[in-house]
Amino acid sequence: MHSNLPIGIFDSGMGGLTVFKAISRRLPAEDLLYLGDTARLPYGTKARETIIRYTLLASTKLIERGIKMLVVACNTATANALPALRARFAPLPVVGVVEPGARAAISVTKNERILVIATEATIKSCVYTAAIQALKPTAQITAKACTLFVPMAEEGLMTGCLVEGVAHYYLDDVLNLKDNLPDTMILGCTHFPLLKDALKNVVGPTMTVVDPAATVAETVEAELACQNLLVATERTGQKHFMTTDNQERFARTGSLFLGEELSASAVELVDL
Repeated sequence: MHSNLPIGIFDSGMGGLTVFKAISRRLPAEDLLYLGDTARLPYGTKARETIIRYTLLASTKLIERGIKMLVVACNTATANALPALRARFAPLPVVGVVEPGARAAISVTKNERILVIATEATIKSCVYTAAIQALKPTAQITAKACTLFVPMAEEGLMTGCLVEGVAHYYLDDVLNLKDNLPDTMILGCTHFPLLKDALKNVVGPTMTVVDPAATVAETVEAELACQNLLVATERTGQKHFMTTDNQERFARTGSLFLGEELSASAVELVDL
């Protein structure tokens, strides 16, 4: 591994671009290589063995290109495949999104009651519960699978009655609690930050909404610094994007996630 190699960032689709954006802001000199496995999206409804297989395939593609760190910017892949990735690709540093998200939630909660919303596979894995309670054993966690949020984000549906109606469908039973209402909600899928404004309208101003992306970027910087792998010179890093299906759609939806225009010609089509 060399400090001038790019950071590889993987997600099942577009959601990892929220993490990509946070890393780019925190480490503007670093080259970033992103792969979204849009051909197999969504991962969140698939069996654990399938998630692990797909994640290993995608990660291998990034490693073949030459990277100094792998960031698994997908909660479902982190929840199910992180140990397998670290075992397969050691000593390459591999950073997931769950532990940073847990740390961020613990840092802001006041009543130690935390709501986690994520995909079905992430919720079934119980990794957020384990990560939060490892840091704060007295914390009480409520976990809700919100499967429809992923395709809504991929379609660019971010605000409005439809998004808020689906949010009420998933969350009203939690929001109607009187004595044990969580004061913190973790967006446990990297697609969900696109819906953040709509979700805030539903959960109300008393609940803090945690997007783990910023904490993931901090973790990436700390890990690279620890291994002396940060870029040593001041420069503007290069960004490269890969997808396994439909470059035009990736560019169109990716522009929403990044908050800047992304052209289809800047997206490489790859086969795993």
